[in-house]
Amino acid sequence: MNSIRLYRRRIIPDECVLLEDDVILYRDREVIITRWETLRPKKTLHHGLSCYFLERGFKVSKFYDHEGRLISWYCDIISHTWDPETDTYVVTDLLADVIVYPDGSVRVVDLDELADAQRDGLITGEQMQLALRHLDKLLRLIYKGAFPRLQKYIEDAEQAEQAGELPVSASLPSPGEAAP
Repeated sequence: MNSIRLYRRRIIPDECVLLEDDVILYRDREVIITRWETLRPKKTLHHGLSCYFLERGFKVSKFYDHEGRLISWYCDIISHTWDPETDTYVVTDLLADVIVYPDGSVRVVDLDELADAQRDGLITGEQMQLALRHLDKLLRLIYKGAFPRLQKYIEDAEQAEQAGELPVSASLPSPGEAAP
């Protein structure tokens, strides 16, 4: 299931990295779920799982520390391109992020970076609008209590992998069923 190539493109700093060590747990036209360890060692963050909601424009990640304890759910606002000939995805981080802590509190971060990137010509006005629309969509889901439906993708994949039920796609609901 690792035949696809998945790149993470960042605007600040400007980089595009092949996520060659990420393990693809599930994939369909709308969703990619991965398990990973941090690319660069961090003081607290060690590993996690991510669910790319490609058409919805955000990635939801479950962050764990070195002891396997949940740190937070981290949501990146994204855009993506896909080359069907090479089965290559380039996922661009559009800077705005939402953190959902285990106690349920929510924090929106990096809007200043988004504004600076647009001011400095690092992103287009269209990308800025896209980022804000995807951020709005995600926050509406969170505030109406639908975030657990997004988390369920990762939790189901995690449980299936731990139970040795691969591919995990058999245990995941279709995107139309689970995602709000």
